[in-house]
Amino acid sequence: MTPAARVQTAIELLDAVIAAARTKGAPADRILADWFKANRFAGSKDRRAIRELVFAAIRACGPVPATGRAAMLRLAEVDSAIAPLFDGSNYGPARIADGEAVAEGGVAPAWLADRLAASEIAGREAEALLGRAPLDLRVNGLKADRATIKLPEAAQPTDAPHGLRLPPGTPVEQWDAYRDGLIEVQDTGSQIACLAVAAQPGETVIDLCAGGGGKTLALAAAMDNLGWLVASDTDRNRLSRLLPRAERAGATIAETRLLNPTREREALADLLGKADAVMVDAPCSGTGTWRRNPEARWRLDDAELARFVKIQAYLLDLAAELIRPGGRLVYVTCSLLDEEGATQFAAFLERHPGWQVATPPLPAGRPRADGTRLTPFQDGTDGFFIACAGRPC
Repeated sequence: MTPAARVQTAIELLDAVIAAARTKGAPADRILADWFKANRFAGSKDRRAIRELVFAAIRACGPVPATGRAAMLRLAEVDSAIAPLFDGSNYGPARIADGEAVAEGGVAPAWLADRLAASEIAGREAEALLGRAPLDLRVNGLKADRATIKLPEAAQPTDAPHGLRLPPGTPVEQWDAYRDGLIEVQDTGSQIACLAVAAQPGETVIDLCAGGGGKTLALAAAMDNLGWLVASDTDRNRLSRLLPRAERAGATIAETRLLNPTREREALADLLGKADAVMVDAPCSGTGTWRRNPEARWRLDDAELARFVKIQAYLLDLAAELIRPGGRLVYVTCSLLDEEGATQFAAFLERHPGWQVATPPLPAGRPRADGTRLTPFQDGTDGFFIACAGRPC
């Protein structure tokens, strides 16, 4: 493909991404993967170039663009190599017309940028949310040690005790160390969130919103495969991915439980009042993960945010019922909005008098009200809010 043809293809894919964002359809990664699968004529260099164009254009736009072409014209304003490729050639984009509409720049739609600013995420802090994330690994303590592990490429240690960092796109899933369960792909911020649980061998620990189980595996390693570790979620598809991953990692104590929304207590009845620790990695807006999913900021609206806030409060109250006297709750959200973080946790403490804030020593992050905040700008991780509280004896 010519460079101009790559730009035109990226424009057409951006049209699909924009339409999906408006209707909450497939994410950009899936749209691109489906197109590449259906268009085998595009070689590996073409695919890489098209992907980079699409995501660079997404990052360059704040609000949802009107069209893919408007998004690409916005990218042309910040990348001088793009505009000459609007050359009207075969398979390339038409020449740029005088006064043609260009998408608006910025960090996010105005309402969302205002919410972030109110949570003291503005300027360079906000701009860092749209950088490109590195590839972080967690060395699986059940099988290996960060100090001695041998990998095909040199990796830098991160702030997490088992963390390593590689450039984006490193093909770690092709490595023997990955296939043998010595390493897992996991952002350093996510690893630090697991440290906050302070899970110990022999304890009863619940990962209440386990998803695909990345944090569950880190907890299993911290517990040295000793104790009772329950990974629960309402998403059958995501939860089904945990057991094969656990087998590869040698995590033998991870038990999965599929929950029925609003009827979670039925599936967890035998654990009520018995857990030493419960991690609530709650569903959220994902504002801290825009480096990986930049179009997510086009999908969020005020009603969706309110829905997340309601779910988080519900899950925190459920977790409180599962914890034994003297046990601990760890609230984690990959959002940098206070209504999902500091304000949400303060509301929990108000509903549950007697619970004591506990601030575990973490290797990164800065205080935010009764918790700790990690940000891409300050810590080089995804954005997280982490807070802990102990149930009174």
